[in-house]
Amino acid sequence: MKTTFFAILVYLFCISFSAIAQNTTQEKPIEVLLFGTFHFNNPGADVAKTKSFDIESEKSQKELEEISEKIKVYNPSKIFVEWEYNQQEQLDSLYTLYLAGTYFDNPKLSKFYKQNEIFQLAFRAAKKLGHKKVYAMDYTNTDFPFDSLMQVAKENNQTELQEEIMQVIQEFSTGFDAQIDAQKPLKEILYYNNSPALRQKDLFLYTQIITKVGNKDNFVGAYLASEWYRRNLYMLSIMQKQITKEDEKVMILLGSSHVALINEIISTHSNLKGIELQEVLD
Repeated sequence: MKTTFFAILVYLFCISFSAIAQNTTQEKPIEVLLFGTFHFNNPGADVAKTKSFDIESEKSQKELEEISEKIKVYNPSKIFVEWEYNQQEQLDSLYTLYLAGTYFDNPKLSKFYKQNEIFQLAFRAAKKLGHKKVYAMDYTNTDFPFDSLMQVAKENNQTELQEEIMQVIQEFSTGFDAQIDAQKPLKEILYYNNSPALRQKDLFLYTQIITKVGNKDNFVGAYLASEWYRRNLYMLSIMQKQITKEDEKVMILLGSSHVALINEIISTHSNLKGIELQEVLD
């Protein structure tokens, strides 16, 4: 009798598990358009210093129109940007001005507010899509002790490691500057920023070079890398908390280094699917 009862329980469990698995596999993952970019206003805040791109030129403005039209066709229901998540109200106020067509009328707008990709691209695309809101997803309450990292490397006579770190950073700058010098179209520069090779180089720097800095009792390299991971995990968490099952497609517009890591994390998700920029713009 006990054996029969146990067999029935196992049978019911198998049916339930099968139903759950079937529902899980049938649920379509939310597409996330991975729009990695350089900062149009080039604030010089990143470790890798690069040349500036004239985003306000007639040629660039025409390209932005074309890119935003492609985004409109892709039709994401929400656009997330690199703006402090706890300053959403400020972003809302700026977007309200943009929707009213008065945003750029302010003669006192700084370079950031005139040129940054949030205002030049995200707002433009969101307005074309009829969105009432652009979503903030940045989190910056983290530590990035690069100077300390290099000092520890110096104190531990890790000269080759110092040179390797600076070489990778210089390769970022040189590669990007070559795009500017060649007067490549904006779309081509964005493709370069989102290339698999550049993403792998970015991840390589954090996971295979920086973590070696210091002696066995000093973890400044691992700490710096973990803070970078933490920032991006928090950003992804902020995004996840603002999407629902009704959002079949969303877009994130972030610095390409952020997208490199977020793409890596998304690749492990069952309910999120990364969509490459070139799939949408071509």
